[in-house]
Amino acid sequence: MATRYAASSAIPRIDRSPMDSPAQFALIAGGSLTALASLAHLACIWIGGPAYRFMGAGEAVARAAEAGHWRPAIVTLAVALVLALWALYAFSAVGLAPGLPLTRVALWVIGLVYLARAVAFPWLKPLFPDNSTAFWLVSSGVCLILGLLYAVGAGGLNPVRLMAHEKR
Repeated sequence: MATRYAASSAIPRIDRSPMDSPAQFALIAGGSLTALASLAHLACIWIGGPAYRFMGAGEAVARAAEAGHWRPAIVTLAVALVLALWALYAFSAVGLAPGLPLTRVALWVIGLVYLARAVAFPWLKPLFPDNSTAFWLVSSGVCLILGLLYAVGAGGLNPVRLMAHEKR
């Protein structure tokens, strides 16, 4: 935002760019929280079993990580990379990262995936019986918030400005 003074007054006037909006705020918040989630997944790999337990991944996953099995680290790394890409898309949409292709479509898809994950936990929970109830409630609540942030962001973006940014 730039502050300008009207010619006839000493009262400052604030000029807003088209991206200074609830959509921009939503995408910065959503991207930041998604990046934090990506880092939390990487921390699980680094710390190992205790971190998997703390995050509610289940005792079997924690023990496998402690035993040096590759599967928990590979799955967690894959999730961390997807989350990092999603954060990059949010930041790209508001001009904080280089333009990415199909940004608006990607943001809608990301938002829908988060929302689907939020409401699908009753059906997913039996597939992962070692995950704690706290894990399912907290992660589903976080996914609901993130899904709404990405949807608000995608819906409120200026399509013309976004297309110009994607071409860079």
